Amino acid sequence: MPADFPSDSQDDSLVAKGRAGDNAAPLSISEISGLLKRTVEESFGFVRLRGELSGVKRAASGHMYCALKDEKAVVDGVMWRGNTQRLAFQPEDGLEVVASGKLTTYPGRSKYQIVIERMELAGEGALLALLEKTRARLAAEGLFDEGRKRALPFLPRTIGVVTSPTGAVIRDILHRLADRFPSRVIVWPVLVQGQGAADQVVGAVRGFSALPEGHPDRPDLVIVARGGGSIEDLWNFNEEVVVRAIADCSIPTISAVGHETDTTLADHAADRRAPTPTAAAEMAVPVRQELAAALSDFGARQQRAILRPVQLGRERLEARVQRMPKLEVLLQPQAQRLDDAATRLANGLRDRAARARDRLQSDRARLNAPLLRIRVEQAQQRLTAVSRLMVSLDPDNVVKRGYVRVIGPEGKTVTTHATAAKEAALTLKFRDGDLVVTTGKALQAPKAPEPRAKRPAKGTPPAQDDLFG
Repeated sequence: MPADFPSDSQDDSLVAKGRAGDNAAPLSISEISGLLKRTVEESFGFVRLRGELSGVKRAASGHMYCALKDEKAVVDGVMWRGNTQRLAFQPEDGLEVVASGKLTTYPGRSKYQIVIERMELAGEGALLALLEKTRARLAAEGLFDEGRKRALPFLPRTIGVVTSPTGAVIRDILHRLADRFPSRVIVWPVLVQGQGAADQVVGAVRGFSALPEGHPDRPDLVIVARGGGSIEDLWNFNEEVVVRAIADCSIPTISAVGHETDTTLADHAADRRAPTPTAAAEMAVPVRQELAAALSDFGARQQRAILRPVQLGRERLEARVQRMPKLEVLLQPQAQRLDDAATRLANGLRDRAARARDRLQSDRARLNAPLLRIRVEQAQQRLTAVSRLMVSLDPDNVVKRGYVRVIGPEGKTVTTHATAAKEAALTLKFRDGDLVVTTGKALQAPKAPEPRAKRPAKGTPPAQDDLFG
């Protein structure tokens, strides 16, 4: 043991005391921790460490804690929230990265650690490994299944484009749409590269998707477009948030990121992948001239289809008309029968007239004029006798001789006492006029009719008996 540090056997004191020639006061834990912290930070003010991430976790405050390791050693690391928000990728366990920052100590645990200000993937191989790992995880969730992809609208009225408003991509899309079928285009301007680009793309896609049905600005199709570049330039379209936003979009989506050889995870999540932005415009709309030609062809075919039955019917009608007999041929038998009937009618009329003439001449010979006069005189005598009888039987002629005719309400002659007693009023028809009388209830039985008086001498008016005496 060195001589500067005497053994315990030589110092049996229980209280720490200063030693001869010793001018160093004992340091506190905080003091030595501060000295170590300053020494480490001054010696390693900026370092770049390459290692594999392990134990990556994010605190509720937004800070990220992790460890960098290789085959023989481990260094703890911390990245504050402001720097984590600027990361171009999502740190995960197993990724090989290059972390830039400064070394420091954490007195609370007597450990040293690196405060990471910037983190990058350690080469393109690490980037591809992260890409494949993310692709496999999202594919396992079914985000890339063909069964969930939708058909694009045949002729969208409004097309939403998520891209940079100043690049050549939007000009190529607009120019191609104008050539094929001019449509309404709504551009949602976003960054397509660099810090915050992924968040802007997510906001644009979800913004279009959130527009309600029937909204005038809701597109029928969304195109997410970007020009070509390296895998690092296109990395924003491999971010999980962008892929999920495209997969969750309620509007059919075309991904047109990069050139034909470039493939991103956004291409797998979209309903259709276009090799270039110009190809996306070609997928979005048909060619108007081709549609017009197709419509014209359909119209001509429709007209031919309509006229074809008419033409066939006309041809069949003409063929049947040619096979039908002529009208005069059909009417010849009837015309002959008509002529025959007319001849027979004329002959019959002449024969009938001749027979009637013969019969008339025969009857004229049998007619006897004196016999006819006798029959006429007999008829006249019968008519005269009937006339005299009618005059004698006329009741009004009896009234003229002094009698009275009793007439009931209905205009009929009343001939019996019983019938007259039933009527409330009667009309007495005299020779010189009519008299209306009323009847009362009979007080006594009617007397037997007296013998008819002898006819008075001519010129003496007959006596008139009481009607109800």
